[in-house]
Amino acid sequence: MDLPVEHLSTFSAIVDEGSFEGAARRLHITPSAVSQRVKNMEQRLGSVLLRRSRPIELTQAGSTVLRVARQLERITDDAARELGLGPGTRTVLPIVVNADSLATWFVPAIARAAKETGAFFEIVRADETVSTERLRSGEVVAALTATSEPVPGCTSTLLGIDRYRAVASPEFVARHFSEGTGAETLRTAPMIEFDRHDIFQQRFIRRITRVNVAPPRHMVPSSHEFALAIELGLGWGMVPELQCREAIDAGRLVELQPNSTIELPLFWQRWNLPSPLIDQLSDIVSDEASRALSQR
Repeated sequence: MDLPVEHLSTFSAIVDEGSFEGAARRLHITPSAVSQRVKNMEQRLGSVLLRRSRPIELTQAGSTVLRVARQLERITDDAARELGLGPGTRTVLPIVVNADSLATWFVPAIARAAKETGAFFEIVRADETVSTERLRSGEVVAALTATSEPVPGCTSTLLGIDRYRAVASPEFVARHFSEGTGAETLRTAPMIEFDRHDIFQQRFIRRITRVNVAPPRHMVPSSHEFALAIELGLGWGMVPELQCREAIDAGRLVELQPNSTIELPLFWQRWNLPSPLIDQLSDIVSDEASRALSQR
């Protein structure tokens, strides 16, 4: 694949900015020049790389080119650092992280990484079951994911186990589960889900009842507000042990079924690319995860 370096950097800028105009402003060239570079790449490769929508969308071929462009930026930046020239680019590392990890243990990890590496980070929030798609497209350099199978061109490392507990407020339990936690009570008690990708509540229901149950449900797509809504009695839900342990100990939350935690293995997937910066970031994330997550 013979593509000029400036064309690859232009392609990366288009994706970052979401438009040709935004890339032109960032690169201090005209939108026409940006368009010509993209057309040149598409002619060389014989494939459409971008859908000209707002924001632009990558084609499958475009995802491959983006991954190459990102990796070239990473290699150039690492070389500049090793030569003592400082960062070769803006050194912004995009990473996919699930909301619950952001709300519990990951922010201290990224704060430490920023301090120790001098890099900047763009955190892309995505459900841990779908986060590998961002990695596959080349949009991010690493992802915290529930998927053990490495994305092509990446490595996968188990960080630990995040445990979730089914909890509700004491008043909610007295109102809806006075007769115990079973198929009938779970069928009528409102539950809270994070979003339409959230499967934890249904996993708990299947474990307890072994039948299909469809309770009324609310959706609260924010980890802090999700836990708060449960405390306020909106419904029951699965909350990370790291997030709800204090509330359980204080009596603000009650477990629906003690000793019935749902375990979520978390994996760190990253580009399989020699990079001192990504290596250092990965070491820090692994170290912080070893302190926060179960290592069973």
